[in-house]
Amino acid sequence: MTANQVFKKDCKLMGNRFELSVVATDEKRANETIEAGIDEIKRIEKLLTTFSDDSETNRVNSNAGIQPVIVSRETFELIKRSVSISKLTQGAFDITYGSIDKSLWNFDQDMKSLPDAGTAKKMVRLINYRNIILNEENCTVFLRERGMRIGFGGIGKGYAAERAKLIMKEQGAVSGVVNASGDLTAWGLQPNGEKWTIGIVNPDASGQVFSYLAISDLAVATSGNYEKYIVIDGKKYSHTINPRTGLPVTGIKSVTIITTNAEIADAMATPVTIMGVHAGLDLVNQMKNIEAIIITDDDQLYTSKNINLRDA
Repeated sequence: MTANQVFKKDCKLMGNRFELSVVATDEKRANETIEAGIDEIKRIEKLLTTFSDDSETNRVNSNAGIQPVIVSRETFELIKRSVSISKLTQGAFDITYGSIDKSLWNFDQDMKSLPDAGTAKKMVRLINYRNIILNEENCTVFLRERGMRIGFGGIGKGYAAERAKLIMKEQGAVSGVVNASGDLTAWGLQPNGEKWTIGIVNPDASGQVFSYLAISDLAVATSGNYEKYIVIDGKKYSHTINPRTGLPVTGIKSVTIITTNAEIADAMATPVTIMGVHAGLDLVNQMKNIEAIIITDDDQLYTSKNINLRDA
């Protein structure tokens, strides 16, 4: 009898690198399962992208301040869950962040100075999840003000990973990992019968790991200032923008969230960064089945109540 082994495939999806892995004995069957997961991610990308005029996201955005737009029940429910997370985090998570124009923040090498604080404040006026009007009966979404835009950059990867996992499990994968550029969900066990070993990236050394977690049937997501940032006058500015000020968050290098669902992990990593160490951990400690690891700019490590880390 052929022994179990891990089969995996890398691909670029939703503007990110995805790696899908399954434990199986048969390579052909494993690859078919992985392809089913990839097809599901492609389907979600088509649904949520802002790079296609006919996506549901763009139809909602182009009708902002004009009229409600009928969307699929799937998109409607994702927006509804996003609004719930906005309420929970008091607006630190907000899918209407798309209203911030790229002329304000464009994290490329050409950006040499910070935008004016007054201009930034004016531009965040349109960021307000309370102005997303949902009609359950008609399955419509209406953005109340012209110029408002929604985007799923803070939750879409996690949702896609969770959906891919579901499809792969339906295809018979009893164990595997879907990794969406560090936002990942893992289920079952490795071929040796042990849990999956997940590395927490060292925010000061890309590619290096500072600690490990052994997980099964859990999801992990990290938001950090080490992948996308700019340096102005010797100071690093994260791509994570505070929706209240329009300016980058400072004080925290990375936040890792561990929970049972990749969508929630993805959605909670950014708001905890925005809320700061104490408010962020206070919120996490009040929630069920969710933990956090925070590294501050001055290299202090903070964790929620039930974290058990292994050193690298």
